[in-house]
Amino acid sequence: MKRFEIVTGIEQLEQLIELLERSGVSGYTVIKNTGGYGSRGVRNPDDVLMADENVSVILACHADEAQKLLAELRPAKKDLGGICLVSDCHWIDGLTAS
Repeated sequence: MKRFEIVTGIEQLEQLIELLERSGVSGYTVIKNTGGYGSRGVRNPDDVLMADENVSVILACHADEAQKLLAELRPAKKDLGGICLVSDCHWIDGLTAS
């Protein structure tokens, strides 16, 4: 399994979701108002005057699906900006609250 962590601006979220759907990704998590420091400077989600906000998108998929997603992400990287981290992961099925 592969884990993707993608951070981009909120204004690119719709484009990113369309890309994920074209790639056949079956699920993902979107976390809005994420902050940090990068090429566009500081993005502080607590700053009420901040017009630009970041989003983080997290997903896990099989290696073959990851290759399809990477094939879509690479040419779109310039438009999306942000970062994309890909790492190996293990899927644990059937977790329930105790």
